[in-house]
Amino acid sequence: MSEVEEFEELRPLLFSIAYRILGSVGEAEDAVQETWLRFDGSPARPRSAKAFLAAAVTRVSIDVLRSARVRREEYVGPWLPEPLLADPYEDPARAAELADSVSMAALLLLERLSPLERAVFVLREVFGFGFDEVATAVGRSEAACRQLLVRARRHMEAGRPRFEAVRKEREELASRFFDAFREGDVDGLRELLAADVSMVGDGGGKAPQLARTVVGAGNVARLLASVSPRLARVDVTFEPHEINGEPGAIFRDRDGRVLHTLALDALDGRIQTIRSVINPDKLGHVGPVADAWAIDREVRRARRPAR
Repeated sequence: MSEVEEFEELRPLLFSIAYRILGSVGEAEDAVQETWLRFDGSPARPRSAKAFLAAAVTRVSIDVLRSARVRREEYVGPWLPEPLLADPYEDPARAAELADSVSMAALLLLERLSPLERAVFVLREVFGFGFDEVATAVGRSEAACRQLLVRARRHMEAGRPRFEAVRKEREELASRFFDAFREGDVDGLRELLAADVSMVGDGGGKAPQLARTVVGAGNVARLLASVSPRLARVDVTFEPHEINGEPGAIFRDRDGRVLHTLALDALDGRIQTIRSVINPDKLGHVGPVADAWAIDREVRRARRPAR
């Protein structure tokens, strides 16, 4: 197998590692490309391409994450990971770990970790690399990596919900949610939401967004029910689509361009969190991006009473 063939075979794994460390599709793709340059420029062919490439993409991702953290501290409004429509890497033996680790909730928990803790957790806990491989990847001893993993697990477990909905229940809940949303049914929405549900929008200052996080079943239900008919009036449509392994939807303008994505986090038979990404910088990989400001102006004009 040639170097190119080896790399392409491992590309899905490399992207999946980088995305979980970075929470960004664009940055993960750049990290994978930089990893190829290092692989191609290596003076000797490594004994294990997988170990070499996984270590290289981890180091690149750690460096990117350290600089990205400064930008995220200055981010306008709530920061959410870039939506991922499908994880390219599949491993039946680790399907549960892979699915859990790519959710919006898990990626936000990973944000609490230091770059090294995050890398160690992703490599060991999610992808099952040995401690010797993890140590090589992050440039620390195996003993240090074990301590990093202990701290990472502690942070992750402290933030995890006590109950998790099974896949079929989540899908049924999401189907009922989107039916109620489409109809603008306040009562139908309210009964599907947890009492302390929160709705979070990420516009990054580059698109209209909620002025604050909206909390409470009544508040969120009324907001959603009022938004649905306004969007329909300006021909905004949505299609249910899995977002980061969770039920969600992609909203599009009348020309099919992406307005925003929405992901539902369901717990114990209710929707706990609704996360919407409308920042255009985070949607380019989904498809051509709509002009959210223009749609917002059109919605406002449509609300004005006729003279």
